[in-house]
Amino acid sequence: MLGPVLLAAARSDSIRRVVAAAPVTRPVVERFVAGERLDESMAAVRQLAARGMEVTLDHLGEDITDPAEALRNRDAYLQLAGALKELGLGAKAEMSVKLSAFGQALSGGHDLALRNVTPVVEAAAEAGTTVTLDMEDHTTVDSTLAILGALRERFPQTGAVLQSYLFRTEDDCRALSGEGSRVRLVKGAYKEPATVAFQDKQEVDRAYVRCLKILMAGQGYPMVGSHDPRMVAIAQELAHRNGRKPADFEFQMLFGIREAEQQRLVEEGHRMRVYIPYGTDWYGYFMRRLAERPANLAFFLRSLATRG
Repeated sequence: MLGPVLLAAARSDSIRRVVAAAPVTRPVVERFVAGERLDESMAAVRQLAARGMEVTLDHLGEDITDPAEALRNRDAYLQLAGALKELGLGAKAEMSVKLSAFGQALSGGHDLALRNVTPVVEAAAEAGTTVTLDMEDHTTVDSTLAILGALRERFPQTGAVLQSYLFRTEDDCRALSGEGSRVRLVKGAYKEPATVAFQDKQEVDRAYVRCLKILMAGQGYPMVGSHDPRMVAIAQELAHRNGRKPADFEFQMLFGIREAEQQRLVEEGHRMRVYIPYGTDWYGYFMRRLAERPANLAFFLRSLATRG
């Protein structure tokens, strides 16, 4: 029951101010966010790479209100691509972007987001890496997939994210399961209405498995975004059933969550990519992480009680 409340709080400026001002918040946020500065994110990349993992980097900056902010987010990603190129980390690190950070929700946002994200994708290619377009709430799906199609004309390695709790996602999986297509499948972390999305956890899980079957049987490259042990085991079984080797798919998990499981999968020979967010605009991301799993919320509340 707390999940919807936390997701609503993620968009509340007044709650944002209270949470950001709480002395306990910063050390707890550091569990899920690599830092506010680019150099802190690069340190996390190197540490994880030394443990045999790959990463995808997300500069936090969604829910912007004017085109100038979109340009600042574009420039932050260009700086990130430059750092990856300079440090020779392109083979280990890709980039994840939310198109809302590039102006998608503003007036003329579709064209604005495409115009702003294109140089980022170009810079990523020059750095020897690529970009995956994160998926946001259901109102953005058509625009995001259209931008994906435009980018893939020049950069076919550009990745997509699909959310199993949306009714439409099985069809989207079929459309994006072709050769060379990179798709991260997640359950979904936004509050969606019952008209477009499954509300029951078991229904979301069943939809995730149906979507995973489509991707594993396709010609693309599935990226299994889940911390659920059952989904991890099902993904391994489906990969085996479809003749996929460890290099033919990967697991993805969030920075700071189930770290022992991440290491276990690496030691079993699987590809593991850790999603590393960084930047000053961490609030919305942090609240969604609390909403996703009771264990995350319990961790935060224990910290409040201990430090209180």
